[in-house]
Amino acid sequence: MKTLLKYSIGIGDRFGREGPAQLEALQFAERDGVTISPVWNKSFREHSIIGTTPADTRSAADAAVHDRGWKHPYFVDADHISLKTVDLFLSSSDFYTLDVADFISKPADARSIDAFVRLAGKFTGRLDIPGLRAPLNVSEDDVRKVATKYLLAVQEAGKVYRHIEATKGAGSFITEVSTDEATQSQTPAELFFILAAIAAEGIPVQTIAPKFTGKFLKGIDYVGSVDAFAREFEDDVCVIAHAVGIFQLPANLKLSVHSGSDKFSLYPSIHRIICEHGVGLHLKTAGTTWLEELIGLAMSGGRGIATAQAIYSDAYKRIDELCKPYESVIEIDRRRLPEPTTVNGWNKEEFVAALRHDQSNPKYNIHFRQLLHLSYKLAAEMGDDFLHLLERSSDFVGKNVTENLYQRHIKPLFLGS
Repeated sequence: MKTLLKYSIGIGDRFGREGPAQLEALQFAERDGVTISPVWNKSFREHSIIGTTPADTRSAADAAVHDRGWKHPYFVDADHISLKTVDLFLSSSDFYTLDVADFISKPADARSIDAFVRLAGKFTGRLDIPGLRAPLNVSEDDVRKVATKYLLAVQEAGKVYRHIEATKGAGSFITEVSTDEATQSQTPAELFFILAAIAAEGIPVQTIAPKFTGKFLKGIDYVGSVDAFAREFEDDVCVIAHAVGIFQLPANLKLSVHSGSDKFSLYPSIHRIICEHGVGLHLKTAGTTWLEELIGLAMSGGRGIATAQAIYSDAYKRIDELCKPYESVIEIDRRRLPEPTTVNGWNKEEFVAALRHDQSNPKYNIHFRQLLHLSYKLAAEMGDDFLHLLERSSDFVGKNVTENLYQRHIKPLFLGS
């Protein structure tokens, strides 16, 4: 049976060129005593925008593993798939993030809800979960509300899981269930009963991505109360540990933090909690690799900085088009975006200072960074010209990709430094 290591990280790579640089960061972590499973994640939307296929992601991952001599498990994630999109990924992926956001808050049929309420009835009343600050008091009406909001979504996850299993065979892939696109974070009681529903569907879930409090915007730090997040995260850890035994879910089931890249203010709390409880973690990152490619191009000077500036100029003109698919996960104040003529006059140091996620730098601009985070489509439109430029600038780009992943993500999150 395929299983994730205790720690795993989604290493999104828009253009399939940075696998060796990312694995180098994971090899630094291994040198420091922590082995982390890499998971190449790329969604149907990203493939559609760039013009690639899941087979391309698989080829890039396999080539990187061979190039770096990686000896540990690695996976290719069909990121945020549904029944409508899963078939494209069946031959290439061995990790499936089941995205059922469209079914959250849509009620299942009354008979299914009634059956679930009866099944979960033994957990009503006082529910003691080790590690929580207080016992949960759960009424039958509470269970019914959870079922009304989430049962149809879990049933849909079951359909997708069984569709994959019918083609690939049981135990041949990793399953993640994502409820992170709900409108509100899940309470400990809700997560407990969601896991009960997942178990009833027979889904051998190894990671679950709940909705956390606060804002997880693309490519920038967490927005919200770090203390509130830490309490919520630790409660979820305790709920999962309890549910694994009760519902006979996989023993390695762990939390997955979506849009987890660059949530630097959360990393110390997450590290403390996973160490104190001895549990695993999956962190999903994606677009920051593309931003490190832009930083590397800018640092290379010449055509590199000119191309990065041209992408921004085009993004500035096409901002509505680029923002539309990501409206719920960005906050760009257009008044804070520099004019393209200004950016075109920047030297490479000024461009990098505005883009690199260094909050101590007064020139860092989160609005500039978010817009460029969405602008990989414009690089894709350049076709081979952009890819050839990446290759010519590989020394600058690769160094930045490795350093960003290792120094800013892996070290504080998994090594605690």
